[in-house]
Amino acid sequence: MPLDLTASSLDITRAICDIPSVSGEEGPLADLIEQAVRGLDHLEVIRQGNTILARTDLGRAQRVAIAGHIDTVPINGNVPTKDIELDGEPFLWGRGTVDMKAGVAVQLKLAAELTEPLVDITWMWYDNEEVEAARNGLKLLADRRPDLFQADFAILGEPSNGEVEGGCNGTLRAVVRTTGVRAHAARAWVGENAIHRAAPILARLAEYRAREVTVEGLEYREGLNAVRISGGVAGNVIPDACEVEVNYRFAPSKTAADAEAHVRNVFAGFSVEITDVSEGARPGLDAPIAQEFVRAVGATPKPKYGWTDVARFSALGIPAVNYGPGDPHLAHHDEERVPIAQIEGTEQGLRSWLTGV
Repeated sequence: MPLDLTASSLDITRAICDIPSVSGEEGPLADLIEQAVRGLDHLEVIRQGNTILARTDLGRAQRVAIAGHIDTVPINGNVPTKDIELDGEPFLWGRGTVDMKAGVAVQLKLAAELTEPLVDITWMWYDNEEVEAARNGLKLLADRRPDLFQADFAILGEPSNGEVEGGCNGTLRAVVRTTGVRAHAARAWVGENAIHRAAPILARLAEYRAREVTVEGLEYREGLNAVRISGGVAGNVIPDACEVEVNYRFAPSKTAADAEAHVRNVFAGFSVEITDVSEGARPGLDAPIAQEFVRAVGATPKPKYGWTDVARFSALGIPAVNYGPGDPHLAHHDEERVPIAQIEGTEQGLRSWLTGV
């Protein structure tokens, strides 16, 4: 069935959440979104892969980019959606309701309805946000068509409890390795156990105290954690290799080079391979247009601890914030659910700012 953008933002949320779109499988949902917005005369529509861009061209003095990803993490018995009530408050439950199809639904409704906004708008709905950066649809579009990213301000509909979260932490992944010598487990003294040699790595992680860093008035919490450990050959063999994968979340005051130097210092004496790194984004709330937005939606800015694509806009010199329905703590959770009031509140906040009404 076609995607009905005349429906409420809640019903649009239900509709797009009930269409599975795990990373790499966004095609059917992207098709429906493209079909829905191509029929709108006030929007120019561009598609690259499973990323859909729709923009106004009204000659306004300022342009705003408003973006959201259409993929989710894997489903685990939480599709289709259902309505639930907790402590008297209505929620929509299911995969993607928080991260971040409720935000996308609000954007789709407003994209259809706002034919004369106060600013020109570039709406972006993209794929593969939940996987490695090389597949990110927003990145691929920016690489091919950087001209489409010209804007004075950007908003990501990432879950923020309907509040404004400025910037985001950076993220780095690294593999810390140890080596040893294989031997029969009955004669362990002949070999050297690589897993045992990893004990100091785990000790350093256990003793590590993450910093809280204030950046432009917002306090970001860092973190350094083991996220995977692997090693071993067989039940009767002393292992000759062990890997501990670590994830470092660092404040946006640090560069990628700063973060790498810090991780290498923490694990000095070990082999460290940096496998992935994405810089964070400073809050960007000093820009006049950002301040106008915050006042219009009546929010008190907070920091964003997780990495989001605001960093892509920040790297282009575009101030960017996160503003969307849903509790970030429930992103990727099997009990993912969004308060219906937050869907409606976020829609009203964006509508008021974009129309002045």
